[in-house]
Amino acid sequence: MTRLLRRYLPVLDWGRTYDRKAFSNDMIAALIVTIMLIPQSLAYALLAGLPPEAGIYASIAPIMLYALFGTSRALAVGPVAVVSLLTASAIGQVAEQGTAGYAIAALTLAFLSGGFLVLMGVFRLGFLANFLSHPVIAGFITASGILIATSQLKHILGVPAHGHTLPDILVALSTQLHEINWITLAIGVTATAFLFWVRTGLKPTLKRLGAATLVTEIAAKAGPVAAVVGTTVVVWALDLAGHGVKIVGAVPQSLPPLTRPGFSAELLQALLVPAILISIIGFVESVSVAQTLAAKKRQRIDPDQELIGLGAANLGAAFTGGYPVTGGFARSVVNFDAGAETPAAGAFTALGLAIAAVALTPLVYYLPNAALAATIIVAVLSLIDLSILQKTWTYSRADFTAVAATIVLTLTLGVEVGVAAGVILSVLLHLYKTSRPHVAEVGRVPGSEHFRNVLRHDVETDPRVLSLRIDESLYFVNARFLEDLVQSRVTEGCSIAHVVLMFSAVNEVDYSALESLEAVNARLRDMGVGLHLSEVKGPVMDRLKRSHLIDDLNGRIFLSQNDAWTALTDDTRAAAE
Repeated sequence: MTRLLRRYLPVLDWGRTYDRKAFSNDMIAALIVTIMLIPQSLAYALLAGLPPEAGIYASIAPIMLYALFGTSRALAVGPVAVVSLLTASAIGQVAEQGTAGYAIAALTLAFLSGGFLVLMGVFRLGFLANFLSHPVIAGFITASGILIATSQLKHILGVPAHGHTLPDILVALSTQLHEINWITLAIGVTATAFLFWVRTGLKPTLKRLGAATLVTEIAAKAGPVAAVVGTTVVVWALDLAGHGVKIVGAVPQSLPPLTRPGFSAELLQALLVPAILISIIGFVESVSVAQTLAAKKRQRIDPDQELIGLGAANLGAAFTGGYPVTGGFARSVVNFDAGAETPAAGAFTALGLAIAAVALTPLVYYLPNAALAATIIVAVLSLIDLSILQKTWTYSRADFTAVAATIVLTLTLGVEVGVAAGVILSVLLHLYKTSRPHVAEVGRVPGSEHFRNVLRHDVETDPRVLSLRIDESLYFVNARFLEDLVQSRVTEGCSIAHVVLMFSAVNEVDYSALESLEAVNARLRDMGVGLHLSEVKGPVMDRLKRSHLIDDLNGRIFLSQNDAWTALTDDTRAAAE
């Protein structure tokens, strides 16, 4: 029972050794991340089309719940850019922005996403995320970054413009250029330039002035806060809201309220698929960050328990006025670099945000939307990596095609289509690569027992013995390929008397592949050619013994390829004599 509790409640594990040093380090990390999260949470709520307080609410209960159920000691959970964009796209299809139905749809989306993640974790289905290839994910995130940055230009320009695809957004912006609010534009451009400088130039400047490392770190992460404070003061002092500058306005001064998702069959059906896609994308992003940071401290995470942790966080968001959340890359790295030792750092961050929700929200009344848009633009530009196109073009044209298609579809048809396309392309890419497995004809390296590709090495061969090394498991997708390959090599009138299939890299033979092997065996028998197997792994042999192939095999099974070579070449010499 205790072991089961520790599995589902990792806090019982790390909590036993929690000490004053860990507390001190976690508190410092929490302070830095809280400073970073306040403007970021407001900005991502704006991106999701929700009131700014939704971003704060989505960063309190979810963080607390992840601290209880998550296994990463540095992952910082909350609203992130890509998930916020996916949220806006999904609920924009079922409700109008600014209505009560829109907020309820966001809660429902978080509820469905949380439930799906928990179920995946309980049934240990974390491996399903492996079906999304890294290049495709990189392409989707790059396209999402472009969409996010472009969608925020309307706040920088101070014009009304809507759209969920790049062409729609650009057309909407171009038709509204005559309505640009020049004061808003000045605020947006200044805030963006300042944040770029904070990200790239502030640290070196402070270090040259002799500032301590901790001071430079806090100052760099507090850049968005400085932009928020500065622009808010300017708008308030000069009454720029009266000159058309859009501001955040009144934000409820309270802790997250208890909320209830919508459970109508129509709403659940409309949001189910988007919730699944958001869950998969969020989990892949989160677990990638968590594994990277854990490896740096020689720690480990449990992907299946991470599903439960993220699921609990999303369920918490659903019942406390939030929207879907996941582990964020930027804030997790900040949390790690600031010295966070346990998930308690996240809990302390949640307490800091709760204090901000109660005490600081009146101070953001005059915060201009342009400043929040600048925060989003600077944050998401780090997501854009167009170099993935050049890298995949050089390395693999198939991967390049998948990446390019994902980027184009996401930009032109929307993020939901882009996510679905990414999943489908990842699976199709895997099927394509494995449908034509690498099969090498091998020969013996002179003076050794090693066998290598005849096209790459100077090896010994026997014209009457064909040795084929299969470098892939055999299953229904590629079974016919092997069948056709053997048939094409053993043609009528050739000198081949023996075919050896080298199974050293074969980990699985499914029933379709078994039938193909039986067909190959029958055809070779009719041609008077022996079919032999070598270096068959134990689990594969156990499976083959349950079939008729071993009993009907027109040849022998050898422990090693060298044994097969020695025996069969001796046979061919004897036959020739």
